[in-house]
Amino acid sequence: MSAPEPASADRLRRIIALIRKETRQILRDPSTVIIAVILPLTLLFLFGYGVSFDARRIEIGLVIDDPTPETGSFTASLMNSSLFAARSARDRRNFESDLVAGRIDGIVVLASGFSAQGARGDRAPIQVIVDGSDPNKATLVRNYLQGAWGNWLMQEAITRGERITFPISVESRVWFNPEIASHHYLVPGSIAIILMLIGALLTALVVAREWERGTMEALLATPVGIIDLLAGKLIPYFVLGMITMALATGTALFVFGVPFRGSFSVLALMTAVFLTTALAQGLLISTLARNQLVAAQSTLISAFLPSFFLSGFVFEIAGMPLPLRIISYAVPARYFVSGLQTLFLAGDVWSVIWPNLTGMAVIAVVYITLTAVKTKTRLD
Repeated sequence: MSAPEPASADRLRRIIALIRKETRQILRDPSTVIIAVILPLTLLFLFGYGVSFDARRIEIGLVIDDPTPETGSFTASLMNSSLFAARSARDRRNFESDLVAGRIDGIVVLASGFSAQGARGDRAPIQVIVDGSDPNKATLVRNYLQGAWGNWLMQEAITRGERITFPISVESRVWFNPEIASHHYLVPGSIAIILMLIGALLTALVVAREWERGTMEALLATPVGIIDLLAGKLIPYFVLGMITMALATGTALFVFGVPFRGSFSVLALMTAVFLTTALAQGLLISTLARNQLVAAQSTLISAFLPSFFLSGFVFEIAGMPLPLRIISYAVPARYFVSGLQTLFLAGDVWSVIWPNLTGMAVIAVVYITLTAVKTKTRLD
């Protein structure tokens, strides 16, 4: 008579059986492939090409009260710049309606006496008028025009053989993103947002479907334990999520040209912890909702929106009110956005990576624990 199998071997066999069941269900269900492959790539392209803080062709109205060689030189410097598209006129009223309607981004006024002030050694100031209804754009236009003005003053001084002295000499050096290209940090951040949405949706919708069909109750009526169930549900979608991450990383590197200065092993570690958090959150949502429509809406509200607004992806957390800054610590994407941007642009900076890993791991433990408790107590 053979000895009975150990409990650990019996549990492993049950988990493997559950993993096979979920894998077959994934392969048979085209919606899962759409959520795991098509949707993230579509969102990544939308974020990568649609969200940008870089200056592109700034439309300028140039008002010249008194045309002179100096005003012509400044006009030529704007016309020859790849940042500006300038139109000139003699009266600012010619451009006011365009600025109000948003057809131009700003008005630059060179008042009469511009050349005379320059000849006397005065600063010959210019007036910049921008639309303050969009503060970010107004600040961007103003800063670029100030830079163009400073460059022109320097070129004029060199042409005249004059020497410019400044009380303080500032030498700028940009670390980690020398091109100052916004998509270099927006694309890694968007990967975190997309993976949070996809990970939560994968488990929330699929498990909620089982609750609707009654197969989950039948499964829980078997000797399958809570740990077996959680492992059997999480592992197949975890592998699918890692494949999604590999596709998104390849797209960021080879399509968007984002540099990667960290190690792929650390990237895999951070992704694994974050995916566990996202999948566990989806599993908790499905356990509480038990309805696909409610699960999808709950996922958008509890996973996507907080990740988009409170992760630092677009909006600076330091500039938020204190209550929102406190809430952001419970948002897993806050840690993953910071970790991905660090890995892509700076490298393996462990003083940044360790706190982010710890934060995600704590949230994952909370979600898994809540899911286990609610699954036990909500069997009808």
